[in-house]
Amino acid sequence: MKHLDDQLTQTQADQFGQASAALLRQGAHTIPQNIKDRLYAARMKALSVKKPEKVRIQKQVLAGSGRNWTSGSSSTWDTLGWIAPLVVLVFGLIGIAQWQDDSRINDIAEVDAALLSDDVPPDAYADSGFMAFLKNGPLSESDSPSDTIQSK
Repeated sequence: MKHLDDQLTQTQADQFGQASAALLRQGAHTIPQNIKDRLYAARMKALSVKKPEKVRIQKQVLAGSGRNWTSGSSSTWDTLGWIAPLVVLVFGLIGIAQWQDDSRINDIAEVDAALLSDDVPPDAYADSGFMAFLKNGPLSESDSPSDTIQSK
């Protein structure tokens, strides 16, 4: 028993279908008109009460995700959707770090320029007596050494 002998080729199936359709057409001509009318009415009634077929649509979605990670179909836009903010964040952090470094360097340069362009030597700023002098301000006229010299 071979199963291949039981199967029809495509050509044989087409020939069988055409022969069956021809026999049905011939049989339809021999059916009385009142039976044809009843068959037509029954067919129309069956079509009118036929329920529409429900179409089932499956869409896999992970909770809290706008993208279906399990589908395996990853487009360029989906990839850019999470890479682009990451790249912007990295470049933003690099820019902020660079700006802070430049700001610190500029502050140090201002202090260095002020110390080097001043008449007072930088060692004087380390002296506690000089710091007290700066806090108290310049000597008043009565305390000036020239008044004590003139009175003698």
